[in-house]
Amino acid sequence: MAEETPGEKTFAPTEKRRKDAAERGDVIRPRELGTAISVMGGAAWLQFSGPWLLDILGSTTRAGLTWDRASIESFDAGVLMRSALIAALPPVFALGGLLMVAALISQLGLGEGRWVAGNLAPKASRLNPLSGLKRMFGPQGWIELAKGLAKLALLGTIAWFWIKGRLAGLLVLGSGDLPAQLAFAWNALLALLFALGAGLVIIALVDYPIQWLRRMMRLKMSLQDLKDESKESEGSPERKAAIRQRQRQIAMGGMQAAMREAQFVITNPTHFSVALSYDPEKAPAPVVLAKGRGEKALAMRELAAELSVPVLSSPALARSVFFTTRENQMIREELYAAVAAVLAFVLALKRGDTPPDLQVSVPSELRFDAEGRLEITP
Repeated sequence: MAEETPGEKTFAPTEKRRKDAAERGDVIRPRELGTAISVMGGAAWLQFSGPWLLDILGSTTRAGLTWDRASIESFDAGVLMRSALIAALPPVFALGGLLMVAALISQLGLGEGRWVAGNLAPKASRLNPLSGLKRMFGPQGWIELAKGLAKLALLGTIAWFWIKGRLAGLLVLGSGDLPAQLAFAWNALLALLFALGAGLVIIALVDYPIQWLRRMMRLKMSLQDLKDESKESEGSPERKAAIRQRQRQIAMGGMQAAMREAQFVITNPTHFSVALSYDPEKAPAPVVLAKGRGEKALAMRELAAELSVPVLSSPALARSVFFTTRENQMIREELYAAVAAVLAFVLALKRGDTPPDLQVSVPSELRFDAEGRLEITP
């Protein structure tokens, strides 16, 4: 298999790269879908609200062509025009608002709901004639030309079939009964709009996967891009070390009081730490004063070293106490013997004795792995 070169863009874009591109305005915005939704929405509005508009227009026309003595004596064209506009504007504004909402939903929905104000700023590349010629005669220009010809062919075919089925009626418009002719023209217009809208929907369904694929190809990453992004996400080793140190300091601050009372700490040796104390006057069994894993476990070890609290390594017992006992709670009865052995070992050390190596036995039903799952014994 050929070795991957650092500069070759063959890797799919990560979620972060796609998100950053979307913030810069690089999203899928198919114009065909917005046009299709606008045309279909407008046709649907005309289908159901068209009679309202026609009724208003008819009333306005009749009022403008009806004359009586008062109209002749006090004729005012401005009043007639104002009345006509007031009557006709509501349905026109309703249609315009519907089309605007449809366009915004279609574009912002597929554009991940982003409005990038920077796209409105003037760019010199848009005014540069050489850049324009490059876009026109480059690969992108040829692709757009092919798409335009395909759209023209599809919509032209739809229009041809539409006019083929209505040619006879269209040729005799104006020579028959006026209401019937108007109804025929209205229905023919609605049929054309719905047919063209359906064609635009087909174009959008074909165009969207193409735009998605082109965007994925445009955002592809090289091996070096992946490494740089990983470094940027994780941060430098110095920064990560500083964050860990800060986490330990915070953990230590909350455990100071508990660790001062602890008699010993059992560790895993680094992943888990459990601080315990036994005072017969306060509780009949050892009590867990503090426990932690990961960074908190390391902080407990460092704090125990500062306070001269004995730290003993017993992975099985540390995990068992950690997963079965909460802080400020007595250990389970099944662990009495194991913890008593640790306590005896610690007391022997404090007396200056040299006890034998610590031997701790944890019941098999209380043995856990690092994820808190019970270990299966053969």
